[in-house]
Amino acid sequence: QYSKEGTFKAFTKDIPGLKELGVKIIWMMPINPISEIKRKATGGSFTSEIEDKEERKKYLGSYYSVSDYKAINPEFGNKDDFKELIETAHDNGMYVIVDWVPNHTGWDHPWITSHPEWYTQNEQGEIIDPINPDTGKSWGWTDTADLNYDNLDMQQEMINDLKYWVTNFNIDGYRMDVAHKVPPVFFNEAITELKKIKPLFMLAEAEQQELFRNGFDMQYAWEGHHILNNIAKGEASVKEFDTYINKQKELLEPTDFTMNFVTNHDENSWSGTLKERMGDASELLTTLVYAMPGMPLIYSGQEYDLNHRLKFFEKDSIPKTKGNTWNLLTKLGDLKNNHLAFHGGKIAASYERLTTENENVVAFKRSKEVAEVYFIGNLSNQVQSFILDVEGTYEDLLLNKSLILNQKKIQLAPWQYYLLNKVSP
Repeated sequence: QYSKEGTFKAFTKDIPGLKELGVKIIWMMPINPISEIKRKATGGSFTSEIEDKEERKKYLGSYYSVSDYKAINPEFGNKDDFKELIETAHDNGMYVIVDWVPNHTGWDHPWITSHPEWYTQNEQGEIIDPINPDTGKSWGWTDTADLNYDNLDMQQEMINDLKYWVTNFNIDGYRMDVAHKVPPVFFNEAITELKKIKPLFMLAEAEQQELFRNGFDMQYAWEGHHILNNIAKGEASVKEFDTYINKQKELLEPTDFTMNFVTNHDENSWSGTLKERMGDASELLTTLVYAMPGMPLIYSGQEYDLNHRLKFFEKDSIPKTKGNTWNLLTKLGDLKNNHLAFHGGKIAASYERLTTENENVVAFKRSKEVAEVYFIGNLSNQVQSFILDVEGTYEDLLLNKSLILNQKKIQLAPWQYYLLNKVSP
């Protein structure tokens, strides 16, 4: 969806622009062919149920219904185009990770006929789509066939297919879809084998601490994201944010870290655009996911102030007009990469909560070595006053203005925030 063409070649041209934003890792959604059998259309029906041939052509199906793990979706280009994309990213100092779907395949994947025993089957011996273990009913992913991880031969072939893209295309890692639905022991073996080839970055679409002990470098911050959504709606306050941060400190090791985000492909398509969900709080919360512990995600189009729900099963495109968000993300990206106090990852800057005695104002200090940065924000749609036990002259890193703090009452407008660097005592 990143371009009108929807091809690797078109995206490759955009890579230098992403460098301006400070992007270090490009996550590609699944690049494999999409199954035609039981292909989904908008509304939940299958394309085979649509009589009009021209109407049927509109629907591309779900990228998460893979028909061949070792093939390229021809709509994107060919393998040489993909290699050129990766080389261009590397030349611009970026890494490329690929979205992988280990939990299920599409219904015309070769394994369906060659190895039906590699799939979950019902009592009648029929291959089934993924089932919610809590309800015993389908998740609704009826365009996919559930893989059986009790089968060790299937596991080994999955590892072989994962190795293929690292060995032949020099990709830099994977984002594992629904990682919490796959046995962690599989990832332990698979990632160990993969990292023998080269250092890789592994992202789990999950919140499951055990996965960090099985080879993953980063996982989703879904809980944190939902708290930010609720803050924007006035249904949560700083109290919930503090509880979340403290829980992360307790559960995670110092080398574990999470991916923070205000939007992604699921949220945009199914829950609403950033503006629809977060409204006037969008800028503050975008800055917060850069300032808080973890690594920020930029979702395609966010940098262009996208206020459109991208179609999930159809071709869509992103208007590329640079506005306020591009400028904001450019500044934040530079800080994230070059200011020690913004460092996340395995040797992250420390996090110290500062007291404000106001449940709608969050203030914290991030520090590493001699570098310090302060985030102070009003997480509400009302004017807030508070006293902060901090003194000195500070530079607002986004506005390039000086601010003197002297323990007197501070007032912030709705959703106003400061991102401060100390200049002098």
